[in-house]
Amino acid sequence: MTTDKAGRVAGQTAFVTGAASGIGRAIAERLADEGARVVLADVSVEAGEALAAKLRGESRTAMFERLDVTREDEWQRAIASVVATFGGLDILVNCAGVAAGGQELLQHDFATWRRTLAINLDGVFLGLRHGGAAIVAKGGGSIINISSVASRAAVVRGAAYCASKAGVAQLTKVAALEWAPLGVRVNSVHPGYVETPLVAELMRQAPDSEAMHAAAIARHPLGRLGLPHEIANAVLFFASDEASFATGAELIVDGGYALP
Repeated sequence: MTTDKAGRVAGQTAFVTGAASGIGRAIAERLADEGARVVLADVSVEAGEALAAKLRGESRTAMFERLDVTREDEWQRAIASVVATFGGLDILVNCAGVAAGGQELLQHDFATWRRTLAINLDGVFLGLRHGGAAIVAKGGGSIINISSVASRAAVVRGAAYCASKAGVAQLTKVAALEWAPLGVRVNSVHPGYVETPLVAELMRQAPDSEAMHAAAIARHPLGRLGLPHEIANAVLFFASDEASFATGAELIVDGGYALP
């Protein structure tokens, strides 16, 4: 991987899941600002297409791929399209996720458990399996998986979410070990609560959303929730040559949430 004055990831092709909104959108925009050709992948077609058009209007190179991260056939199609269009893949960011809370274990329904694990963990596995293969074929690159502070700090009524994000953290380390000889770095970013539609939905599911919001802010020693661009900056670091000796690392960007 190389960079030049045009940007820290100039000339590289990046594939970002969950790119239509929230943290994924911020990541896609940040990588594009730093010179990457960005492929926006999401199930939200209208929002994804609109963002791709916006980036192209700003003289960035961007395209949209409709992708359900839980479906292997869609991963195969999307990655094949990227390789055919840009000649390969250098950066993969597995960001697509869902927040599922509000269910204590004694009442937790299996359907919610499976859906959460399918999107948050199976989706990362499939991204590694197919996006990772494209990066290996290109000769190396960087993969960043978005985990969560919930992989380290348990959240009441968050069994499925915590389990899925802990799985992402360990899956990242396995991939880092296996692919280090192949020139592929694999790292994870662990956000705290960030002002996104995902977190807003998690709050909405709570019995008292206003109380949960206030409690979430109080849990962060910095006294606020995070912002999407703050997570995007961490992803950019791992994607760039500035992190050339980092693999299997966890970068916690949580406003101090996990400290107490």
